[in-house]
Amino acid sequence: MAAQLVWTPIDVVSQRLMVQGSDNLKVTNASPCKYLGGIDAFRKILKADGPRGLYRGFGISILTYAPSNAVWWASYSIAQRLVWSGIGCHFCRKDDENSENSGNTLKPDSKTVMAVQGFSAAMAGGVSALLTMPLDTIKTRLQVLENEENGRRGPTIGQTVRKLVKEGGWTACYRGLGPRWASMSMSATTMITTYEFLKRLSAKNQEV
Repeated sequence: MAAQLVWTPIDVVSQRLMVQGSDNLKVTNASPCKYLGGIDAFRKILKADGPRGLYRGFGISILTYAPSNAVWWASYSIAQRLVWSGIGCHFCRKDDENSENSGNTLKPDSKTVMAVQGFSAAMAGGVSALLTMPLDTIKTRLQVLENEENGRRGPTIGQTVRKLVKEGGWTACYRGLGPRWASMSMSATTMITTYEFLKRLSAKNQEV
């Protein structure tokens, strides 16, 4: 929740910048404002809608990222076990061949470990994107819609879901799945490999 207090305004500004000026934009009531950049968008949203405009979709953001992180870590753990079980036989065969001569247990090198971690992170990112895509679509739609003309209140989650389903059926909730799948997979791979590398580097420095 604390992270979303910082991230939601950034996400709102980012989404507004991405959808502005699109001639083929199919989102009804999408913000027609032209922003010159992130700071300009921040000021105009704050002026037009107040602080609530910057935190549009805050509740659904929490409902999106909390299960998304939970699914990712669970999938990451399962993916690692599956990958290691698949390549474990390879190391077991090598170990059997060398045990008679050296008596040492063969272990995978650091490059292999990082490769497995990166591949598992990408798999977990894809699973997480697939399962939480409807929530992310609803969140994005809420963030780019303008307030109703006859009032200050924006559309509710229920109204947004009904409008999505009316536009393209339930499959509309999975629009943009491919790019989000790729984005989450690459982001997760970069994050976990960098984290594991720095962790091992720190452990080596402490041993010195």
